[in-house]
Amino acid sequence: MTDFAALLRPDRNEDARAIHLIGPDQLADWLRRQGGQRLPLVEAAGFEGKAGQLLILPGKDAAGSFDVLAGVSDPGALGPWDLAGAAAKLPAGTYRLADEAPLGPAGLGWLLAQHKFERFKSKPSDPKGARVLLARDVARVDEAVRLAGATALVRDLVDTPAGDMGPAELEAAARALADEVGATLTVTSGDELTRGYPMIAAVGRAATAARAPRLIELTWGKPDAPRLAVIGKGVCFDSGGLDLKPASGMRLMKKDMGGAAHALALARLITTERWPVRLHLLIPAVENAVAGDAFRPGDVLVSRSGQTVEIDNTDAEGRLILGDALTRAGEENPSLIVDFATLTGAARVALGPDLPATFVNDDTLAAELATAAGDVQDPLWRMPLWDGYDEMLKSDLADMANSAEGGMAGAVTAALFLRRFVPEGVPWAHLDTFAWRPAAKPGRPKGGEALGLRAVHAALKVRFKG
Repeated sequence: MTDFAALLRPDRNEDARAIHLIGPDQLADWLRRQGGQRLPLVEAAGFEGKAGQLLILPGKDAAGSFDVLAGVSDPGALGPWDLAGAAAKLPAGTYRLADEAPLGPAGLGWLLAQHKFERFKSKPSDPKGARVLLARDVARVDEAVRLAGATALVRDLVDTPAGDMGPAELEAAARALADEVGATLTVTSGDELTRGYPMIAAVGRAATAARAPRLIELTWGKPDAPRLAVIGKGVCFDSGGLDLKPASGMRLMKKDMGGAAHALALARLITTERWPVRLHLLIPAVENAVAGDAFRPGDVLVSRSGQTVEIDNTDAEGRLILGDALTRAGEENPSLIVDFATLTGAARVALGPDLPATFVNDDTLAAELATAAGDVQDPLWRMPLWDGYDEMLKSDLADMANSAEGGMAGAVTAALFLRRFVPEGVPWAHLDTFAWRPAAKPGRPKGGEALGLRAVHAALKVRFKG
């Protein structure tokens, strides 16, 4: 893992090159204060102070010194990604924002622009060396380092190929967190899983013994503190089961454990920030494989809750394992449940890759999430738990089917399925997130991505920590 704390440090007046934050409206004034000496260089470079532009100018003083001009939309209110381009392009060295400009949330982009997942590269890309930023706002420094670490954790877990990221590896990641923060880890597998969590067991039973299904649970915090349940879908690879996906649909299915990655990252933030909660992290970890004992279309499963489910489509497996996990979470009487899942293609058709479809059964919690999403610039989009579509999950044989016929409102009916396993009266949020970035942006490479993590973290931090 990248040493983020070494890349963003409190400013103790050490030597550093200045980064001048320039918007289009500030450029003329900045040039005037330079006495006109730099006007030809700025004009020749075509620098206009537009967001994302970067210009290195020779320094006025010692030989070899230079100043940096960074174009930003609003120099007085930086966003999370305003410095990401500069961090990726600048020469190695130590920098600070000129004129004691406030860092704001921009430290996150500075850090993540320097994080690369190169575990499987035989020759890592040539590093430019570390670009260190000094900042006077110590609280912002610490916050950015924590958020960058959590985001990088999601990215690295999702980017890891499925052959190296099965249920056992997810368990190892949870165990490493438990060891780090002093939490208790419980893993249910084998016959005990079959008896206690039949839907998790059914989805994962066709995988090899080395990739056997399991329910991973981490508990942390004082037993008498408010209980917070965090659940993450951990389908480490989804072939679609007997309803086999086409090759194009299977190519990115290493990321189908992206919900588990988000849940682990949120748990890491909660525990390292020492929230006054009793955290209950649940990760149902499976591989949806094809074999002679795979669960079949038409089968009826008896869930942990006792509700019966007719299998309409084996490729709608994520909601099955989440159903058992939600039931288990409810047994501890939580004050709130949040789950992350790469659940439906329908959510991506509706909202694209950047917006997690967010379903919430409590308007107060929904408002808190919306406010936090805007504050930290990590967008969410609330979708309806439309009661009228409940009938689309009806089954002639069982209490419900796992997939609605016809393909309409797929994200909504999936959320309605999950709602049947949520305890009455408990606030619950379900994020149907993509966990993937199909095209690179500054600080955000193509690949695994944390989408909705910072918004949920910010909202729950206000609710539980103040």
